[in-house]
Amino acid sequence: MLRYVLKRLISLILSLAVASVVIFAIIEVAPGDPASFMLGVNAREDTLLALRSELGLDVSKWQRYLDWVGGMLVGDFGTSYQYRTPVSEMVADRLWVSLPLALYALALSTAIAIPAGIFAAARRGGAGDITVMGATQLGVAIPNFWFAMMLVLVFAINLRWFSAGGFVGWDEGLFAGLKSLTLPAVALALPQAAILARVMRSALLDVLGEDFMRTARAKGLTARQALWRHGLRNALIPVLTILGLQFAFLIAGGIIIEQVFYLPGLGRLIFQSISARDLIVVESVVMLLVFAVIMVNFLVDLTYAFVDPRLRLRT
Repeated sequence: MLRYVLKRLISLILSLAVASVVIFAIIEVAPGDPASFMLGVNAREDTLLALRSELGLDVSKWQRYLDWVGGMLVGDFGTSYQYRTPVSEMVADRLWVSLPLALYALALSTAIAIPAGIFAAARRGGAGDITVMGATQLGVAIPNFWFAMMLVLVFAINLRWFSAGGFVGWDEGLFAGLKSLTLPAVALALPQAAILARVMRSALLDVLGEDFMRTARAKGLTARQALWRHGLRNALIPVLTILGLQFAFLIAGGIIIEQVFYLPGLGRLIFQSISARDLIVVESVVMLLVFAVIMVNFLVDLTYAFVDPRLRLRT
């Protein structure tokens, strides 16, 4: 087990190192100068040079990369060019919106998809299976931003059950905060639930055809008992993979949904920082999101070893 964990940990570190180089290189070659953007096209050259020196843009790219990585290792993500505020403070403020939104959406997605996938697999080829698979096909095909706008139209404008956008803040209470995130969470969750339900059904059908399932039935277990006692656990590995990827997507991929609902999350922060050429914010936030994706995948790999002991024995 220790060898398995160490191998995954080494892979995590190497992935983060490569990701940091790629992120820095891509953002640095993007056209535009933060100093010119902040001072305008008519700014004097000496003023531009002074601002570049103040922002630390006058050193070599290699030195800026080392300073950036070294700062992140000790929790210093730099200072925003545009707002002159520590990036760590900006991220912390926005994370209290994006992280609960991702967890809320993942909980909704899992609560819908797992029962739907089990229901469809238990009724393979029947009306229930066809209905569930038809619904999931529709969920995969519909863009989440269009679905988000339909939710606003129906539940915010027509029925007035929820607000059309914005976030009231957690100071107003847990219920008020969750209510503000409900429509965005549903818009994110349903397309992901459609994918997860299809994976759950497919994985469970593969397991139900295995020899050990027939052995369980031969020992007197009913189809339902065999499914719940033996089939479900063995079908969880591909489902855990998708859950890990979905959680990473929900954290890093909510930019459009946050724009639709005017949520002050990490997605909007990235969008605003790109527009303002605030490179240090873009680099740091994207690196944090990449770290979240890689860390989630690392935890999923560890979960595999607990779900399937055979993985521990192979390493």
